[in-house]
Order: sequence, then C-alpha cells, then structure tokens
Amino acid sequence: MSRIGTTASLKIMKLVTGGAFLDSGDLGEVFMSKRELPAGVAVGDEVSVFLYRDSEAVLTGTTARPKAELGQCAFMKVVAVTKSGVFVDWGLPKDLFVPASEQYKPLEEGRSYVILVYLDERTGRLAGTAKLHSHLNEDGSGFVPGQEVDLLICGFSDIGFKAVVDNTHLGLVFRDDAPGELRYGQRVRGFVKAVRPDNKLDLSLLPPGLSGVDMLAGRIVEYLRANGGVAPLTDKSPSEHIAAAFGTSKSAFKKALGRLYKDRKIRLEPDRIVLID
Repeated sequence: MSRIGTTASLKIMKLVTGGAFLDSGDLGEVFMSKRELPAGVAVGDEVSVFLYRDSEAVLTGTTARPKAELGQCAFMKVVAVTKSGVFVDWGLPKDLFVPASEQYKPLEEGRSYVILVYLDERTGRLAGTAKLHSHLNEDGSGFVPGQEVDLLICGFSDIGFKAVVDNTHLGLVFRDDAPGELRYGQRVRGFVKAVRPDNKLDLSLLPPGLSGVDMLAGRIVEYLRANGGVAPLTDKSPSEHIAAAFGTSKSAFKKALGRLYKDRKIRLEPDRIVLID
C-alpha cells in the first residue's frame, strides 16, 4: 500500500496535457507534472515517485528524492522563518514546514538542524520536527551488542554525542568510543556497544573488541613514525593542540599515552613524546 512521504512504483492511468495521473490504490489518483515524466512513457507504464501534497494540497508524485522520507531524519537548512514556524530545504522544490510547536528552541534562518519528517494527521501534509525525543524510541531492547547501525549525530552532552540510530531510536556515543570529534548532523556507521539495564543504547564507532584507547594509541604511533619518531606534545599540552593533531580530547590522549608508556612503546620527556624502536 502506498503512503504519503514514501517512494512507490505506480502505474500511469491517464496522460493529460499537463502531465499524468497515477494509480496509488487506497490514496487515489496522484498527479505527476509533464516535466517529471520520463520520455516516451505510455498508459500502463510504471514510474517510481515520491508522494507528497503540494502547496494546493494536491497529492503529487515527483522523481526528485528528498533528504529524508516519512519517519526519517536528515540535516536540513532553514531557508525562511515565519511566525507560525520555519521552512527547511529537504531537497524538493516545495520546502518542508517545521511548526513552531515542533521546535525545541526557535530555529534560525541560515542554520542547519537535524529534522525528522512526519505526517500531520490534521492537515494530511508532511511536516518536520526538531523534537526528536517526541518521535523516536529510547527503548533499545530490540538491539544486540555488536550490531552495526547507521548513526546521525543530533546533539552533544558532557560525556559524548547523542545520535539517531537507524532512523528509529536514540542513543549515546561516549567520547572514548569515538576516534575523534564528531560534528552535529554528521552521518557515520557505528555499533551497539551495550543495551543498559534501563534499555537505553550505548553506541560506539569502534568495531566490537576494539577500544577507543587502543585505536588512539595506534594513531599516535603512526604519527610518531611519520614525524621522525618525535611529537612536540605531552600530557600537559593545551587541549587545542592535542585536538588539532589527533582530533580527540586531552583526557583520551592521556589515557592513550599511558597505555603506550606502560607497553614501553614511547618515552615521555618534558616537552615531547619519543617513539622507542
């Protein structure tokens, strides 16, 4: 069954001057503009279209693909602000409306946010929301440790990075489980590290069995080998210098140095690290 906000393969019922009407079953007729029709199509042919309602509320099919379909999230830029809400660019000619009631704070023109596409039951139109917690599940009991997942970074906390998991759930990537800094709106592949007793998800960008300290320690050794066995950094170096070199926090850097020192792979001097051959 076809649904508004999704892509479907529909049969052409009728060709008209301005385009064609497609059969979407329970939804009824879908209009497709002539400029969207593939060349040489005929009645009875099938075309793959994304379904939405246009500015006149007409059920419409387009060959264009939005950044996110119904129930999915994407990083979208605000292109206009009104008293009742904002419009974001989601990849279609008709921008997506995000009502003021679906904003956790006023969204600003020119800035991008993680937005989820939902169907407004009152109007029958697609809309966007920045209130992810209201639409996504935090009960990760259906996941298993080690499971590979798609992540969209949607926020930050003192201990890590908040992420949308497979467009359905929310979870947290702890800083020690991310090889470097992550950006808001960034998509990455990750893994379920653990399902907590409260069923919330702990996530990691590292394959099962590999810790963030191990990965960072390996990167430090590679850096030293590429720079004559010496790096002008220590565990007392400014955080910004460490972040610039390795894209990680000072805390994680110190843990990795401790691991390497314990394994006798480096020598710590007052103003530098030296690789031990």
